[in-house]
Amino acid sequence: MKKYTVLAICVIGLLALGSGLAMAQDDGHIVARIMDRGEMICGVNTVLPGFGTQNDAGDFVGFDVDICRAVAAAVLGDADAVAFRPLTAAERPTALAGGEIDMLSRNTTWTLSRDTEWGATFGPTTFYDGQGIMVKVDFGVTNLAELAEESVTMCATAGTTTELNITDTANRLNADWELNTFQDFDAIMDAYEAGACDAFTSDVSSLVSRKATSVDPAAHLILPEVISKEPLGPVSPQSDATFADIIRWTVWGLVSAEEMGIDSMNIGDFMDSEDAGIGRLLGLGDNVAGEYLGINDEFMVDVISQVGNYAEIFDRHLGPDTIFGLSRGVNALWTDGGLLYAAPFR
Repeated sequence: MKKYTVLAICVIGLLALGSGLAMAQDDGHIVARIMDRGEMICGVNTVLPGFGTQNDAGDFVGFDVDICRAVAAAVLGDADAVAFRPLTAAERPTALAGGEIDMLSRNTTWTLSRDTEWGATFGPTTFYDGQGIMVKVDFGVTNLAELAEESVTMCATAGTTTELNITDTANRLNADWELNTFQDFDAIMDAYEAGACDAFTSDVSSLVSRKATSVDPAAHLILPEVISKEPLGPVSPQSDATFADIIRWTVWGLVSAEEMGIDSMNIGDFMDSEDAGIGRLLGLGDNVAGEYLGINDEFMVDVISQVGNYAEIFDRHLGPDTIFGLSRGVNALWTDGGLLYAAPFR
């Protein structure tokens, strides 16, 4: 009996070793296909102004869109070498697992089940958010406790974390809420505007986006309570650790550039810097930042000069000079009391 046990253990060990070697040989395949193709395919939202939408010229624009462009600049040296693939929330895991997209940058919350069941690798959080609820002002409630006293038809996006969060909240408050789900934000807003939904629940950023772009923003109220944590960020298939590393260090590079005061307008002033930290971030001189990832050592020079640093991306699409007027809040640098903290380039 012991002989067969030892044999079984050896067979299992060989299978595990073979599996590990196969995974190692497969590492970098997404990077290779992006380089062979000459463009990156990125799954995005197209119905969430500020994060992912198409402008009048048909161009994809938004905070999440620019994260795609930053990664394309890192891999290919060209932020415009991206093919954008519009996806509903429910389509995300299938598109990622099936190889339809190289990466996903579409207001996606990092959760335990997604991290494991999707076969995905989540990059650093690019936007710290939380779930909220929006109602019409004339509905007559001003906070969550008042809403809990009402019989409400609550609308949310199908295939998202909002369904579980709002169900947990309703159960906690013993609220009489009926949940209706839709495939995208446009369908929800149509139902909400038509009176089929008394309330609309989503990430607060999504509610701010929809309120600001509605026909009459003053007619809507976002309740003050935040009912969940929603760390949003880019996602890639788990099968390519190298590509996941490129995404990770591109995002951290955007944050590090802001920390160092380097942006798309002044980056030329830093190209002969003798500061060691700046040299490592930009891959200057003998610094080999990109070599660790199999890409150009000066990949962050391409990223910053073409897309900007984190602050530029945020302000361009969401900041005080936009219709959304968002302050940085928890999305400020850690040195400013926020949660953005990049691992060091060394």
